[in-house]
Amino acid sequence: MPPLSADRNTPAALGDLRQGDAAASTLIHAGALVMRDASGNITKGATATGGIGAGRAEARVDNTGGAAGAKKVDYRPGVFRFANSGSTDAITKADIGKACWIVDDQTVARTSATNTRSRAGIVEMVDELGVWVRFDEGLTRVATPTAS
Repeated sequence: MPPLSADRNTPAALGDLRQGDAAASTLIHAGALVMRDASGNITKGATATGGIGAGRAEARVDNTGGAAGAKKVDYRPGVFRFANSGSTDAITKADIGKACWIVDDQTVARTSATNTRSRAGIVEMVDELGVWVRFDEGLTRVATPTAS
């Protein structure tokens, strides 16, 4: 395509609600931590490699009997609180600004558990109720991990 020779009305994605193809054979609950799998589909957070945290599911999506893309998932990037992993993998205030890792659709951890987990996002805050995580796929892809 040649360079512009006149003004152009360039489309913009306004707001922070996003939509992606649901992974095959998956049930995603509203409010769940969701991740993009290696194929680019949206699935519930789980201990797995090759994914990246995408945000919070905005509605329940039941694609348990469907192929990838048979249903759409509305999700929202941003900062959300999820449960903190326990024991030696718990996230502390010393981890603020560092990447954290997906344990399941409601829990994040300080490490990748020896490269068995995908990155969730960046730790924003930690309180007695959990970990506030910033979900931004581009930022998370380049974030320095806390540990392996």
